[in-house]
Amino acid sequence: MMNKMHVYFISGLAADSRVFQHIHLPEGFEIIHLDWIAPVKNETLESYAARLAERIDLTEPFVLVGLSMGGMLVSEIAKIHPPLLSILVSSVPTADQLPPHFKMARILRLHRFVPTAFFKSASIAKRLFSVDKKEDKLVLKQVIRDSDPVFIKWAIDAILNWRNNTAPEHLWHIHGTKDEVLPMRYTRPTHVVEKGKHLMIMSRADELNDFLGEALRSLSNSGV
Repeated sequence: MMNKMHVYFISGLAADSRVFQHIHLPEGFEIIHLDWIAPVKNETLESYAARLAERIDLTEPFVLVGLSMGGMLVSEIAKIHPPLLSILVSSVPTADQLPPHFKMARILRLHRFVPTAFFKSASIAKRLFSVDKKEDKLVLKQVIRDSDPVFIKWAIDAILNWRNNTAPEHLWHIHGTKDEVLPMRYTRPTHVVEKGKHLMIMSRADELNDFLGEALRSLSNSGV
């Protein structure tokens, strides 16, 4: 029996693998979560991505899937360890596709003076309005409660100072037209979910599963 191809999933800021609980892949593919590791002080996304990639089995072909900040890390990992396919969900492949107010936040550096506890409470409020099902709201609330505010503060700074201008070569970029965190008008997705919000990975999981299935089956059809 042939081994299943590894598909590595990286979650978004203030989230973990639980946000992928509704995701199912076609036969022949296996989900492996690249959980967060502790950042080094003042570490860049590029450096962090390189350390996170040490968990990838490079002896076999693989696929990367990144949600939000996880997608930015996918772009960085793809530069040093090219996957067969990079799939970004509710994310951006390059820094120039971040919203303009991100640049302003970086210039003003106000985020560095905000108490770390604030980032958790703000994240909870934002994400609870992004899903519809009561059980998903409960999961998200617990995910945010379990998150590390120090990590969140580092991650925000790292995102604001991200400089990558190279998109992955083999890219599926899936974005919702109603994304409130990374508005679609600033980016150039390859595939669009009408009225999809930032956490459509949960609220529109059936459609995301269809996209992921199509992307992965394209590898099989190409003889990979």
